[in-house]
Amino acid sequence: MTGSTLTNAARRVLTTPEARHKAAAAQRLAADWRSGTFPALGSPGAPARPARPDRPELLAPTQVPRRRINTAVAGRVALLHALAHIELNAVDLAVDLLARFASDDLPNAFIEDWLQVAEEEGKHFLLLADRLAELGAAYGDLPAHDGLWQAAEETAHDLLARLAVVPQVLEARGLDVTPGMIAKLDQVGDPASAAILRTIYEEEIGHVAIGRRWYLWLCTRRGLDPQATWHELVRRHFRGALKPPFNEAARRTAGLEPADYLPLAVERQMP
Repeated sequence: MTGSTLTNAARRVLTTPEARHKAAAAQRLAADWRSGTFPALGSPGAPARPARPDRPELLAPTQVPRRRINTAVAGRVALLHALAHIELNAVDLAVDLLARFASDDLPNAFIEDWLQVAEEEGKHFLLLADRLAELGAAYGDLPAHDGLWQAAEETAHDLLARLAVVPQVLEARGLDVTPGMIAKLDQVGDPASAAILRTIYEEEIGHVAIGRRWYLWLCTRRGLDPQATWHELVRRHFRGALKPPFNEAARRTAGLEPADYLPLAVERQMP
């Protein structure tokens, strides 16, 4: 990659279709930045959609079969496959943020933080893909949905909107539901899968914290009230609902207070 730029390299990750190769490329992107491979950030810009493998088949969210965690291998494979799909989307979301929004007027720490996110999302996908292989399955064996990428399309025009929705809504939701999945996997005798989810959970707290930190930084830079702006952006760009129960302890560790998200949760439940 000699003579390349960070944004050009990020676009190469986004246009890599094979899932394992994409995850590994995200990890190399971070390593190359740290080694000084890139002489400059380059010009921002990203493809409208990242390249993806031919499989899994993408369905509407309502058409994807529900998964149950039990002693049957098929149920655990379905769960891990769904999580692998989320993590592959997370790779693209982190790399897209860099390719689309990285510029010389952002602090170097911003670039470093989001490269860390991309690197760890790549690690998460590979951990899940390896576990699927141990269970006799592979990513792509089951259908998945494309709902997560809608958040990228909705926020492609504005870094503040992206920071409001992806880490503070989508990834924060993972903090709410992952502890229950870990407990269930332990209960059905799958400690190997549970250990992977523990790693993902701990690192996702950090990802939400990174998103929150740079959201607040950008609000300050633009002279905006963080809470009111967040409510406005989520109402405008997030199509789903903020569903309780919330993992208040993990959210607070990541910088999210109940006063930030509870009003939206109540609002979305009103008839």
